Amino acid sequence: MLFRIRHILRYAYERPVFLEPTTLRLTPRQDAMQKVLAHELRVLPRAAGESRVLEADGNEAVVLWFNEPRDELTVEVDMEVETLRHNPFDWIVTHGPAMFLPVAYPDLEQRSLAGCLDPRGVEPVVAAWAAERAAEVEGRATDFLVNLAATIHRDFHHIGRPDGDALPPSQTLQHRTGACRDTALLYVAACRSQGLAARFVSGYSMHHPPEVSEHELHAWAEVYVPGGGWRGYDPSLGLAVADGHVVLAAAPDPRLAAPFSGHYRGTGVASRLEYQVELHAADATSHDW
Repeated sequence: MLFRIRHILRYAYERPVFLEPTTLRLTPRQDAMQKVLAHELRVLPRAAGESRVLEADGNEAVVLWFNEPRDELTVEVDMEVETLRHNPFDWIVTHGPAMFLPVAYPDLEQRSLAGCLDPRGVEPVVAAWAAERAAEVEGRATDFLVNLAATIHRDFHHIGRPDGDALPPSQTLQHRTGACRDTALLYVAACRSQGLAARFVSGYSMHHPPEVSEHELHAWAEVYVPGGGWRGYDPSLGLAVADGHVVLAAAPDPRLAAPFSGHYRGTGVASRLEYQVELHAADATSHDW
C-alpha cells in the first residue's frame, strides 16, 4: 500500500514563552514492514538548531532547541510511505513455551524484551479480565491476541480525543470507553499480564472507527512472538495489523512514542493545539492517488 500523508501541528501561546528542547517523532519507521519513499519536515519559525537521533527504543527522532521566546510553533511534515506486509498471519511460533499462556521467552530474548514485559504497572482488575480472555481460547497465545483485539473492538465505545495522555487501563476497562491510545494501552497491559512482551505504537491508519469522523494520529499495540517478531494488533479496529497502518514510533511507555514531546517556560501561560492530518492511500500497483 502506498501512503501520502501530511501532518500539521500548530501550538499557540497567549504570550511569548521559552521552549525547552523538543523531540519530534514524525519520521516513519523504516524496516521489513514499511519503506520511506519521501519525507520533508518543516519547523516554523525555524529552531536555533536541530539534530536527528536514534532513541533508546530504536525510534528515529528530531531534537530541536531554541534561543529566543516565541508565541507560536508550527510543525509540518509531508511523507510518502510504502507498507509491505500484506498478510498479518505469515508466521509461525518457533519456541514451544511461547505457544501457550503465560508465555515464556528464550533467555536472550527475555532480557532484551524486559521493558516490554514488566507487569508491575498492570492493575489486578486488568489482569483478571485478561485471564478471562485467555480462558476463552484455552490459553492459546496466538488466539488470545486476536480475541483480545476483537473483544475490545466489539465491547467498548470508541471515541476521538485529540490531546491528553492515555488513560490508565483500569479506567478504560471500567467505563468500556476510550480513544485509540486508551484501548491500545489496555491491550498492552492485558498482554503483559499473560507474559507477552507488548509495546505502544503511534502512527497512522487508512481506517478509523466510525465514531471518529476524520483522520488523526492513531495508536495501537505491537506484541513480540518468537518466529513472528513484532506484530501489530489494533484493538480500536479489532484487527491484526497488515499494510493499512504506518508506524511512526513504538515504545514500552506511550510517552516515549509521542509524536511531540517538550515543555515551555512561562508561568500561567495557556497554550492551544491545532492539528490536521491528510492521508491518501492507494494500492502499490496503482498510480491513482
